[in-house]
Amino acid sequence: MRLSSLLPTGATFGVAAILCLVAAGFAVSAIEETTEIDLRRTLDQSGFPWAEVQANGLRVIVSGTAPDEAARFAAISAIGRTIDAARVIDEMQITPTADLAPPRFSVELLRNGSGISVIGLVPSSTDRSEMVDDLEDLDPGKKITDLLESAAYPAPPGWDDAMRYAMRALEDLPRAKVSVSAGEVAITAIVDSREAKKTLETKLTRAAPPGLRLSLDIAAPRPVITPFTLRYVIDEAGGHFDACSADDEEARDRILAAARAAGLTGEASCVIGMGVPSPNWARAAELAIAALSDLGGGSITFADADITLVAAQGTDAGHFDRVVGELETALPDVFALHAMLPPAAADAADGPPEFIATLSPEGLVQLRGRLSDETLRQMADSYAKARFGSENVHTAARLAEGLPGDWGVRVLAGLEALSQLINGSVSVTPDMLELRGVSYDEDAKANISRLLSDKLGEAENFTLNITYRAPPPPADAPADPEVCERRLSEAQKDGKITFEPGSATIAAESRPILDKITEILSDCEGLRLEIQGHTDSQGREEMNLQLSQARAQSVLNELRARRVLTSSFAAVGYGETKPIAGNDTEDGREANRRIEFKLIRPKATSEETTTLDNMADKPTVDAPQDDTETDPEDIPEGDGAAMEDLSHQNTGDDIPAETEGSGDD
Repeated sequence: MRLSSLLPTGATFGVAAILCLVAAGFAVSAIEETTEIDLRRTLDQSGFPWAEVQANGLRVIVSGTAPDEAARFAAISAIGRTIDAARVIDEMQITPTADLAPPRFSVELLRNGSGISVIGLVPSSTDRSEMVDDLEDLDPGKKITDLLESAAYPAPPGWDDAMRYAMRALEDLPRAKVSVSAGEVAITAIVDSREAKKTLETKLTRAAPPGLRLSLDIAAPRPVITPFTLRYVIDEAGGHFDACSADDEEARDRILAAARAAGLTGEASCVIGMGVPSPNWARAAELAIAALSDLGGGSITFADADITLVAAQGTDAGHFDRVVGELETALPDVFALHAMLPPAAADAADGPPEFIATLSPEGLVQLRGRLSDETLRQMADSYAKARFGSENVHTAARLAEGLPGDWGVRVLAGLEALSQLINGSVSVTPDMLELRGVSYDEDAKANISRLLSDKLGEAENFTLNITYRAPPPPADAPADPEVCERRLSEAQKDGKITFEPGSATIAAESRPILDKITEILSDCEGLRLEIQGHTDSQGREEMNLQLSQARAQSVLNELRARRVLTSSFAAVGYGETKPIAGNDTEDGREANRRIEFKLIRPKATSEETTTLDNMADKPTVDAPQDDTETDPEDIPEGDGAAMEDLSHQNTGDDIPAETEGSGDD
């Protein structure tokens, strides 16, 4: 074949090949473009606008920065629903995650008769073995349950102080839950009495460091009253309770309402406790008090379900029988009534036998009168010496015949009742036991009524004339914080703490006032006290805040220099935020420029708000701790004129007038 004939054929094939290549290129480009458009539309519709796609033949390269691993996986899945997932090349990146926030460290300490449990999350720097050892020292031999977990993060500010305080507080809390977090402690506890509650609250409050937010929920459960006692008397002075017990608030209100209808004079209340003999206690009390009122005088005494009604001397016998009969019929089941009508005065025998014991304010006791035999005299003498001291008792009682069979019981019951007074006398006759005197216990009359009702039994009559006198404070008792706060306020009535103009330097004329305050604080050691600095509204708010803080700190430093114990004090500046007068007059501005001393008070919390989860939401006392002097570099400069370095505050140097704020003290 000639060469000339092959050239056209070869050229034709060559051109065809070129055309095929060009066509293939266009086809591939079209496919890639279509694929990219479809995938971008899919990603946009799926909410992944950050993802980019690039087609390279049949391969699809996905790039971009996903916010997290879940978003990256979701984008790959969306693409896989459009094309074969095997064609996808993943080149996406993940947004670097920020450092994890430290966890919230918290601990709950639970203590009861079975032992102590501790649960929560603590920093890894906490020495758990030492903590468990300290807890074992609190309850030797009791079980310590350690459910703590730790995390490798530094302890937050306030954590160590809160834990130290919680461990110290637990020593005085045999039944309690103590919840601890950084700078916060919440205590829920049960104590035996109202007095113990008050004492514990005072002790816990005084022991708390000033920067700690403290919440207290201390409950004193209702007492068990035995016997369950009520005694109401109507005499020449009107109606009054010697003792009153109720099982709940509703019963108390019903009993008091019945007493008021029967002529109750003065204020009265009932002890709410457990041990009521019948759910119809309030109804029985209402009926009995109304019956006594109908008789016009006498006494009604409940000792559990036994009721003793003693009418006034001279009550008409027919009227007495009718009232007693109606009361017996109306009383609820369980209650038993014993009614007594004393004989008229003309029928009484002259010179009834009597035993008398007297207790002097010095504690000296004299026994005189009649006793039935030598055994009773020795018993009375020994009992009195055991109660009042062997050197304080003088026995001058004589023996007599014909005394009632229960004479010894009545004498010993009278001596036991007398021992609950600080001075007084008890008189025992066949028909009456009469106790008179003074007590330091507000509940003495109720307690003695309960005692005599139990010792003497049913159908016995006694009268109580007991006066309450507030006990003198113990010589070593700490001063009342409320009184201390009031004294500190009164110390500045005739003059206040002032400062050099525009500075935190205490003015020389304030020294006498500081002398008074120092004397008061020396008598009131252990107070959790906030020294508050206040200014007027002259100048910039930020500058006034800084100046008030510096002035409060200066007062704290001055007290330290005078050897006042200030470990529980905090200096806080409030600037112009708490005015006590208007700032539109010079007198008002002068009143607003002041230093105040305020107690840092804990807030009681309800039962629902004592868990760790809710601790942050509780109302608490927030006392910022500031035991160091103000750093001059921490005070920002003002507009146009900078506040000068407050480090010279104790030298008397002035601050430029433009930034004095409230510096016209």
